[in-house]
Amino acid sequence: MSATPFSFTTALAGEAATAALMADLGLLIGARDTITLSGDLGAGKTTAARALIRHLANDPMLEVPSPTFTLAQSYELSIPVLHVDLYRVNDPDELEELGLVPFPDRTLVLLEWPDRAANLLPEDRIDIAFSHSDTAEARTATLTGYGSAAQTVERLARLRAFLERSGAITATRQPMAGDASTRSYARLLADDRSTILMNMPARSDPHLIYNGKSYLAAVHLAEDIVPFVAIGNGLHARGFSTPQILHTDLDAGFLISEDLGSDGVLAGTPPLPIEERYQAAIDALVALHRQPLPTALPVEGRADYVIPSFDVDAMLIEVSLLLDWYLPHRGVAVTRAIRESFVDLWHAVLQQALRAPATWVIRDYHSPNLLWLGAREGIGRVGIIDFQDAVLGPHAYDVASLAQDTRADVAEALELALVSHYVRGRRQDDPGFDAAAFAQSYAAMSAQRNTRLLGVFARLNRRDGKPQYLRHLPRIWGYLNRALAHPALAEVRAWTAANVPPPD
Repeated sequence: MSATPFSFTTALAGEAATAALMADLGLLIGARDTITLSGDLGAGKTTAARALIRHLANDPMLEVPSPTFTLAQSYELSIPVLHVDLYRVNDPDELEELGLVPFPDRTLVLLEWPDRAANLLPEDRIDIAFSHSDTAEARTATLTGYGSAAQTVERLARLRAFLERSGAITATRQPMAGDASTRSYARLLADDRSTILMNMPARSDPHLIYNGKSYLAAVHLAEDIVPFVAIGNGLHARGFSTPQILHTDLDAGFLISEDLGSDGVLAGTPPLPIEERYQAAIDALVALHRQPLPTALPVEGRADYVIPSFDVDAMLIEVSLLLDWYLPHRGVAVTRAIRESFVDLWHAVLQQALRAPATWVIRDYHSPNLLWLGAREGIGRVGIIDFQDAVLGPHAYDVASLAQDTRADVAEALELALVSHYVRGRRQDDPGFDAAAFAQSYAAMSAQRNTRLLGVFARLNRRDGKPQYLRHLPRIWGYLNRALAHPALAEVRAWTAANVPPPD
């Protein structure tokens, strides 16, 4: 096995404690994981499996029958789940005859009575052994991670210790939708109060190297939880509605924060922008951009966090995802000539765009990361929940992120209204604000962002097995072509027309 096994034991006072343990585990696992559940009859194996499945389904009333007689039961949840009970299996060879092994790929497998599988269990797995305790409801659970899963169990132990220190170990866990990142979230409900638990493990991408750096480092994406704390506190101190951070474990990457609710900035079917709320989000950007901002922020117990600059190299690497992922996705062979002409054109565009004054660029300032806090006033009405990747860059970038929302159709008339609203707001503070220069910067930042997103979503499909992101490509393509209509981008527009097919 690739790692030394890691094990810890925990006392479970009853079914609620078992459900909390399995919910915590659910925050850390995914498809391809295997969890075995062992113990005497009535020790709590099926109770634990049922709790985990209901948590992943976000449905506490979901019927989860014991598969003792059916042997296996499948669930199509946020990740596919296969719940297997081998109590009636007498010989491991029967598993192959029944089609249960090899276990299905990209599926979380929950396996009761694993001893019936003998040596057919995967080396990378989590074993949970339940035993009866002193009282009828109490149980003891020993969790052991083998192979690559040893790290998951060790992280679970650290999470449980963090929740204990924070006074949240007995809270009810409620799952929350994740995103395209490695972060995961849960609501913690206790004493009529809701807070948010965030799991943000340190990450790296050693398989993608650019100029000797990982992709994350090269384009200045947060590699641990420290930037989230630094930027979040920095925005909060300046009157913006970021979640107040209540408890942190910076080393492990856990955080408990204020819950800003779930009222967003979209409405209807399909969800479309609520203009008043988008205008308020523009007002928040005007308020941010009107003030001088530091380039470094304090983090308790750490050195000051220095906000990275969104430089030409980082932006070039991002747009090059079009060559690396989107064009192959559309069946286009990327020749040396195509790559060189692309880089030359974009290098010139970005050098010009980055001559604009720099500010904090939140980066993904759009509907998935904005909440509506109608009871607050002014810029406080806009809740901002994703800011850990903030950089120093052009004012126009976040305006483009919002006015060309990746996840919602923004009509061209509304886009123009939002950009005009921003310009008016800036001119109130500075009558000399150069609207023409801003429009050119806006077009360049929009084109850069949408070119990158074509590559990112193609990569999420091919590399990460997340085809659901492909549905956004036609919208992104439309936004890109709006941006390329600016005269300053005529050469990029011609190159794109000649070399980039639209989404299928």
